[in-house]
Amino acid sequence: MRTSRRTILALVLGAIPLAPALGFDGSPVNSPVTQAAPLGVVSTKPAPVAKSLGNRPVPPAPVPAAATPAAAAVASNTSSSMVALEYAAEGGHPVAQWKLGRMYADGDGVAQNDLRAFEYFSRIANQHAEDNPSAPQAAIVANAFVALGRYYLSGIPNSRVKSDPERAREMFNYAASYFGNADAQYDLARLYFKSTGHSPESFRQGIRWLGLAAQKGQYQAQALLGQMLFNGDQMPPQRARGLMWLTLARDSAGTEEVWIKESYNRAIAKASESDRAMALQMLEHWVKGRRDY
Repeated sequence: MRTSRRTILALVLGAIPLAPALGFDGSPVNSPVTQAAPLGVVSTKPAPVAKSLGNRPVPPAPVPAAATPAAAAVASNTSSSMVALEYAAEGGHPVAQWKLGRMYADGDGVAQNDLRAFEYFSRIANQHAEDNPSAPQAAIVANAFVALGRYYLSGIPNSRVKSDPERAREMFNYAASYFGNADAQYDLARLYFKSTGHSPESFRQGIRWLGLAAQKGQYQAQALLGQMLFNGDQMPPQRARGLMWLTLARDSAGTEEVWIKESYNRAIAKASESDRAMALQMLEHWVKGRRDY
């Protein structure tokens, strides 16, 4: 967390008289998460045919009529790097598999192809689901489960990967509980909030996972938790704590995260001076705790 006292004072609350020292109460339950049993292999059927973008085929990159030696060298190096990555991925190296999966998911240097990305992430999950959570590659494995969960949530058009929210929940739950992945905890919380019936138990589970992700610094979880606390969404409002989480999220969010900035702006406009002063106390406590950790 890069938030500093100067950021808190100048960017968030301004010059506000401090309230008497208040305890940092009402924080999300941060009890240990029981590790789930491994899910086993991820079901995937290879489909090596490249997918087009919608109904439009991906055109090949134009080739200059007279390539310079430097351009030819760059192209050669790029091709060699791709061959090396593919060779390592076929050898079972999870870093290479993850890199290729992200390249195909993002269209980074290759034609965007979600099904190819899904296959690379599936290889990681199949081969490393039972790796020790403290192993060097554990973060990659957890992120692969998160990527698979998001694909199962939305499905991949014109492929065998159909929308399957229950399978997505299993992917998120495994990454959240076994590996303690904050992105998975956030995605799992959102699924609980969207569950049929909106039962008190589903809400309780959702808040629990959301709190765990927020405490780890997952800024989207911080924003959603702050919004819910400030507005009193299915709980008594805690405006100061809500403003604290929204402030932390706003400090970390990118320019494209409009909903976070809008949530913060609405909250800061409605907050009283007492709310702001108490939020400042909580922010200082948070920063000190992170620094001392």
